[in-house]
Amino acid sequence: MAQANPPTTTDPTTSYTDPTFSLLNTSCLDLLLIELVPMAYRITADLALREEEWMHGSSSSSTTTRPKRLSGTSNDASIGGGTATVDEEEAREAVFQRLEGLGYRVGLGVVERFSRDAPRPTTPLDCIKFLCKDLWTLLFRKQIDNLKTNHRGIYVLTDNTFKPLGRMSFDTKKYDAAMQAALVAQTGDVALGRDANSQARVQPFLYFPAGVIRGCLASLGITATVTAESAALPGATFQIRTAGAKN
Repeated sequence: MAQANPPTTTDPTTSYTDPTFSLLNTSCLDLLLIELVPMAYRITADLALREEEWMHGSSSSSTTTRPKRLSGTSNDASIGGGTATVDEEEAREAVFQRLEGLGYRVGLGVVERFSRDAPRPTTPLDCIKFLCKDLWTLLFRKQIDNLKTNHRGIYVLTDNTFKPLGRMSFDTKKYDAAMQAALVAQTGDVALGRDANSQARVQPFLYFPAGVIRGCLASLGITATVTAESAALPGATFQIRTAGAKN
């Protein structure tokens, strides 16, 4: 009886020889980035609840305080108009530290894995170009649209269609004067326009990518601080300030 040939394990679509290599759907990173921000706010709320329970000795004293407001603003941390409370500022700072730190560790690992079989860039400008082309394509399936530098250690990276922001949308309903006045009276926020609302909600979703950039640069031997902002969806701008940079 003829015996069927055993199936081969060679994948003709890739020449990667790493024995630990495995394929992963590119949508997984998009889904991860969507869930990271709500998760960070939930963790912050839980830790705040535990801290208050420990300080007051019971959970009854904290039923109407900070934790419930934090968990209710996981995706809607509006800080427009300078009316944010101290608790909201503390929550935003805690979320920033958590997400930026996670991104930093991911950036370190990505560069180690991606560049171990290839020569690493040596100059700071080459490192930035490596980030804009190779690593950005690996993470977000496109290159940075624009790179600017003052040649003194400051670099500005602009992505006009930043993937993690591509599916975001906000209520664009036009409020009449009476409804606008009612909203201002209810929230105390005089900057309830679409742009201000978008800015407050988008910012936490840029903490993780900013951490990834800082981690990538640290793995390449560059110490830097990274700030991110979005002037209009779905664009994003990242400013890299290396150690010793001058304006």
